[in-house]
Amino acid sequence: MTQNQPVDVAPPSALPLPTEGEVRAELDRVMSSPEFEVPDRARKFLAYIVEEALAGRGDRIKGYSIALEVFGRDASFEAQSDPVVRIEAARIRRALERYYLVAGQSNPIIITMPKGGYVPAFCRGNPDKARPANVAHSHDNISGNEGRKTQPWQIVTLVATGLILAAIVLATFLSVSDSALSTPGSVDMTRTAPNMPKLIVWPFQDLTGTEGSRIIARGLTDRTIEQISKFREIVVIAGHAGEGSGGPSPGGQLSARYVLSASVRVDGDRVRLASRLVNRDDGSVLWAESYDESLQVRTLLELETNLARAVASKLAQPYGIIFRADASTAANTPPDDWEAYQCTLAYYGYRVDLNQQSHASVQNCLKRAVEKFPGYATAWALLSLTYVDPLRFRYRLDSPASSSLDLAVVAAKRAVELDPQNVRALQAEMLAFFFRGEVDTALKIGARALVMNPNDTEMSAEYGLRLALSGQWERGCALIADAVLRNAGPIGYFETSLALCSYMQQDYAAAERWIRAADVHSNPLYHFIVAAILGQLDKVDQAAKERHWIETNAAGLLENIHREVAMRIHRPEDQAHFLAGLVKSGLAIP
Repeated sequence: MTQNQPVDVAPPSALPLPTEGEVRAELDRVMSSPEFEVPDRARKFLAYIVEEALAGRGDRIKGYSIALEVFGRDASFEAQSDPVVRIEAARIRRALERYYLVAGQSNPIIITMPKGGYVPAFCRGNPDKARPANVAHSHDNISGNEGRKTQPWQIVTLVATGLILAAIVLATFLSVSDSALSTPGSVDMTRTAPNMPKLIVWPFQDLTGTEGSRIIARGLTDRTIEQISKFREIVVIAGHAGEGSGGPSPGGQLSARYVLSASVRVDGDRVRLASRLVNRDDGSVLWAESYDESLQVRTLLELETNLARAVASKLAQPYGIIFRADASTAANTPPDDWEAYQCTLAYYGYRVDLNQQSHASVQNCLKRAVEKFPGYATAWALLSLTYVDPLRFRYRLDSPASSSLDLAVVAAKRAVELDPQNVRALQAEMLAFFFRGEVDTALKIGARALVMNPNDTEMSAEYGLRLALSGQWERGCALIADAVLRNAGPIGYFETSLALCSYMQQDYAAAERWIRAADVHSNPLYHFIVAAILGQLDKVDQAAKERHWIETNAAGLLENIHREVAMRIHRPEDQAHFLAGLVKSGLAIP
């Protein structure tokens, strides 16, 4: 293939296909950009699939070949037991999305990895970012995996720096004293919530035109509204036929920023749901994806619920499409009436890197939010988490545990009282009780939250971790793994959790693979887990480096290691197993 030969792996387009030279130049731009934040092995993954595609070997790009040629696995590799390829593929997709939003908006070429496989797609960018005025009115059958051209404005991601910026800006608010948390009767409960994001769900279009397909289209519309409504941070509005589906936002109820439209096609026993999310302010398509199901393997209700859950989880969970879009908006042009909601965005931004300075700003912001909107349950829940986090993540070794946890319990209970269906409130309450040592109470709360909204991967992964640490390793770790594959929040935190899962199951090689994938090197608990794993693997030299880091940066944590381990790992035999790894690493355990 010559440098000027078009690369025939791009989606159909009126524009000429990118050439091999153009694709390689774009790959170099991406790889050299500081905004493309992935570890070396993910870079090797991306370079491999691009080169294979350019060489005309796209049919060879499979999970098995990637595992062997990129990650050095042997011929016994099985994707079911070793999800390294899927995990890194998800990381690359998120990193590419972020890059094209932040740094690559005007790039001449765009590289994507469509879901459903690992073959990259190459298309031309659009520097003028012109958008058709009627884009939101289109009801084409959209496919996320079958040739959909991805434009820069369609790519939305969580911009951590933007969220932190929002937190810093909002930190100018006067803080509320912690003592105010203990006086629930002293606040005006008439102001309940700020101007949260609104989403219109239009009736899904039936493209088949039979009685059966009309029933399925109506059912999918209803199930999707039902599933999205489980996320309490978003206001869902049911649209009605004939009201229109795009253009500038009118006033009144339809002042919603976002609109979800979809089409349904039934072909024999196959059902395809093609969905898109549109920003009504400018008509830009933020997300589009297709889902296929078989009528033979599911009842109609199961099929509808399964598809609706997939859409709801993608759009409405923390770190989902709507939150990412709002984070980008808040970072660039903060709306005047979004201050309190921005505090929730800022919290999720802080959770990406657990920066101690950001923590203080976010906490003050949330205090101000609950002062202004004392009925805003989500803000109370996140405020509770800010009291737990220094203890949970141990980035502050001097954090006073008892007083912080008391404040966390009070704020979490307030959130649950305000909205018993708010999963974030239940998550906060679960964590507060867990770290107070009331493990059974915590697990009961987590179980209730999981039933309430199984689509919330942040909650399901956190509950899974609590189950695992309480001794239910198999069930808990399965929940964490499922959430990671569905793109749960800060993935490094949950990769570390999976490393601990493998460790406790005495699969130390898998534990090392997971911990090396986790990019949370600034957290002291990470280094203790690495040390324990390396100790069990008898990797003396590498363990010595971890031991040196701990003795230099976390001596206070080491002095109280028995208490710290017992606070997190419930069963004495599991505590002993973990401490044994630390001893083998060479650490002097008091």
